[in-house]
Amino acid sequence: MADTDLAARLEKCYSGAVFDVLRERGITDTVVAKEIRPLDDSLIMAGPVFTVSGSIKPELDDDATLTAWTEFLSLAPAGAVVTCAGNSEDLALMGELSAETLQFRKVRGYLTDAGCRDCAFIKRIGFPVFSRFFTPRDIVGAWTPDAFGEPIQLGGVTISPGDFVIGDIDGVVVIPGNIAEEVVAATETVMQTENMVRKAILDGVDPKEAYQRHGRF
Repeated sequence: MADTDLAARLEKCYSGAVFDVLRERGITDTVVAKEIRPLDDSLIMAGPVFTVSGSIKPELDDDATLTAWTEFLSLAPAGAVVTCAGNSEDLALMGELSAETLQFRKVRGYLTDAGCRDCAFIKRIGFPVFSRFFTPRDIVGAWTPDAFGEPIQLGGVTISPGDFVIGDIDGVVVIPGNIAEEVVAATETVMQTENMVRKAILDGVDPKEAYQRHGRF
């Protein structure tokens, strides 16, 4: 329940404010590579991660890869953001049936450094997906997961079980799990202060004075 509540609070934040809070704590290596983009930039993806990594295995047949993939979908826990290091430059590691399955199982989103397909369908159902590229080529006869719940490298960032992520139109930020509650609370305060700065400026206060009054811009 604590993770669910924290994820709901984080979903009301935005990535820039979260990054600012982390930067002020001396943590700057938390932004996933800018090439990893949202399928639908109107959606916010936020929650604790469930990590998976996989690799290409051309020696496997179609049934073996699909069996392994559906087993992986069965393991994805409700309330998590599935975070997949794909080690692939040309395969889609998310598609329509998988996205709808994860959404039905109350997974909060999907993040991968590989590709996505069936994008129009996934956009219609409103499931948050962040990927590096789009392609019709899927995992059948080509790829299976190797490990779950272990630290992974994704988009230049180390992501570990217990970490949280937030993704929006600006990109994806990873929050270390041991300070997630603190960071979300601080981000909420930052956003409240920014609203006071905004109100002051729209009330006619000089921007410099508004910044000096509230200490944030």
